[in-house]
Amino acid sequence: MVNKAKNGMDEISKVVIGKEEMIKRVMTAILAGGHIMIQDIPGVGKTTMALAFARVLGLNYQRILFTPDLMPKDLAYYSVHHQRFGKREEEKETAHLLMADEINCSSPKIQSMLVKMMEDKKLKVDDHVTVLPDPYVVIATQNPLSLSGNMLPESQMDHFMIGISIGYPDMMSEIQMLKEENIREKILSLNEALEITDVLEIRNQVKHVYVSDQIYEYIVSIVNATRNNQLLEMGISPRGSFDILKMSKANAFLEGRDYVIPSDVKRILVDTASHRVRLSRYAKLENRKSGQILMTILEQIPVPRGMERKR
Repeated sequence: MVNKAKNGMDEISKVVIGKEEMIKRVMTAILAGGHIMIQDIPGVGKTTMALAFARVLGLNYQRILFTPDLMPKDLAYYSVHHQRFGKREEEKETAHLLMADEINCSSPKIQSMLVKMMEDKKLKVDDHVTVLPDPYVVIATQNPLSLSGNMLPESQMDHFMIGISIGYPDMMSEIQMLKEENIREKILSLNEALEITDVLEIRNQVKHVYVSDQIYEYIVSIVNATRNNQLLEMGISPRGSFDILKMSKANAFLEGRDYVIPSDVKRILVDTASHRVRLSRYAKLENRKSGQILMTILEQIPVPRGMERKR
């Protein structure tokens, strides 16, 4: 299963060029059972990444552009159904991966509805309840430079397992991108490395990755440090602690281990926690970034030494 997941990441890197670390982080979150928030400007490959993951993981894909006039019934219908070209209404298939694009452009009511849907694994509109399929993955996007709209507050951002930014490609990667004739055609040519049953099986294996008491203490020490830092007005929540644990387990799995070590926690911390903390006024005046603060905290927390796997 590990090789299947790695083959999947290799396939995705054929169309999301030069972003191997971001690809791994998204794969880690999906295998950990979480949802992804991408905060970035338009045109850097967010939709390409979502399409590639759907293709490689064998997941039916649906994209919704979150506009100000999006209604609850629209979200209820399009977030659940996936229709391939040429199929009749009764042949619609269930969507397993939803791209909630430009979520900051929708109303607070729709945003709350999406977050509740993610949390409850079901969708209720009026008296109709739809149970979401398993797996069901939301990849949401926000434009942090948008001058209009409603950016999600920390209370809702906390429901996303990771918050990442793809960023601009480097020079060589962008040259390689320009040489591609049709990126959509290349996505369709990607090999399906996993099936839905594989994703479910890997998620089950990730749950059983071993975690020692030292790692539990290490995670809680980091979390407590964010709650007692003058640069942070709000630290990592208990939900965030659970997500750090889940991401650490999934990272260990992708590294070919069935136990977590400190480096697993270190690798996933910034992407799992930076969107959950709130900078203090002092940090803003100093132009500090949440990722920088988290890395400084990591350096201050003693790393468990001489760990051995014990049952």
